[in-house]
Amino acid sequence: MVISIGAKTYTCGSVLKTAFTKNANILSTSNRLTEGRRHTSGQRIKSTPVQQCDVVVVGGGIVGLGTACELINRLGTRDSNKLSFVVVEKENKLAAHQSGRNSGVIHAGIYYTPGSLRAKLCVEGMQLMYDYCDKHGIPYKKPGKLIVAVEPHEIPRLDALMERATKNGCKDLQMIPGDKIKEYEPNCKGLKALWSPHTGIIDFGEVTKSYGENFKQSGGAIYTGFEVDKLVLGAEGTPGNVKNRYPVTVVGKNGQLIKCRYVITCGGLHSDKLSEMTGCDRDPRIVPFRGEYLLLKPEKRDLVRTNIYPVPDPSLPFLGVHFTPRMNGDVWLGPNAVLAFRREGYSFSEINLWELGDALKSRGLQKLMLKYWWRGANEFYRSFSMTAQVRQLQRFVPKLQLSDCIRGPAGVRAQALGTDGSLVDDFVFDTGRDGLAERILHVRNAPSPGATSSLAIAKMVVDKAQALFKV
Repeated sequence: MVISIGAKTYTCGSVLKTAFTKNANILSTSNRLTEGRRHTSGQRIKSTPVQQCDVVVVGGGIVGLGTACELINRLGTRDSNKLSFVVVEKENKLAAHQSGRNSGVIHAGIYYTPGSLRAKLCVEGMQLMYDYCDKHGIPYKKPGKLIVAVEPHEIPRLDALMERATKNGCKDLQMIPGDKIKEYEPNCKGLKALWSPHTGIIDFGEVTKSYGENFKQSGGAIYTGFEVDKLVLGAEGTPGNVKNRYPVTVVGKNGQLIKCRYVITCGGLHSDKLSEMTGCDRDPRIVPFRGEYLLLKPEKRDLVRTNIYPVPDPSLPFLGVHFTPRMNGDVWLGPNAVLAFRREGYSFSEINLWELGDALKSRGLQKLMLKYWWRGANEFYRSFSMTAQVRQLQRFVPKLQLSDCIRGPAGVRAQALGTDGSLVDDFVFDTGRDGLAERILHVRNAPSPGATSSLAIAKMVVDKAQALFKV
């Protein structure tokens, strides 16, 4: 059992953060100014000089790197007032968490409220994602998706979903009667289904790495092993009225320093902590929920060839189990949704007592648990009982047997919670306080389907950054 409490503690505003002992790892050194010696790609730093750049993006996930690419494409190639950019990531690789540990589905925008940002950005983002992959040679597939009603009371909700998706601009959808479902998925059974032919699958970890490569090729620098400890505003001028071009200092936990003009944070599972460093409110709080999958055994993969999803129940906070083909030929079954015992806790044995206690003290989580305690208990039960998990899946594929399945991977979702226990299901942005207010933009919540929408989200983030930073 791995229990992490943290050997050291730092105070940053009202936030206590556990300390780590990773060194910085430079992936690229292009387009940066340094005080001290230069370093080559991939070299470990023992004594880090102070770096300087115009904009630092915190977070090496798909939203952070998508934003970095949009920034450098828009502001780093101008003939005049050209800016320089750096991305910092606390892990030793890109896409270490949500961006590399997800179901890999390119969503079409069916579920989301018409007119909402989630709907608009998903529909736009899906097309941008396919166009990007075609341009850069990133493989994907379009197996489509069936949203299947298996109970009579689900049919009106399915019809409403079709109406909603049509308003969102989803293309080429079809409503399939129960006796025709087998033409799309031979082993699936239901009363009625919605067919989405443009729903795809991809490895979003590879997409994130491609964003990173393109960012570096455009002149950006990426530093891994750089966990942000503080965001500090220095004097913006001197008594002699000499302007300080780089008034913000990004301080790493291992003593790394980057001086810059502006910061954009895309911290995912730690987005609220980064915001608190600059005086922002604690809420909406990020609470980690782990999703655990089963896998079809290799010899049983022919049971499923397309994505099979349930009709969403609006009375429940999460979607429910589904079938997801993968690019490598695997088929994922699930997930459930249980509270993770640390922000990056991919099993019950991974525990951080401070992070767990902090989550349990959250009024939002307490209210959510009280409202859905029975459903939550069932989710925990299905963590330990493959039989219970398979029973849910058999509603859609009756041929599925317990013996066809093995335990699979897990991912952790950064769920923003309101103080009333509601799931925050739209985008939340924030700025620093006092002097940092015009120099820092926090992306506090980029809800699912953030990976599908990443390029569209990046455009929106950079629009907001340009308006805030006046660049």
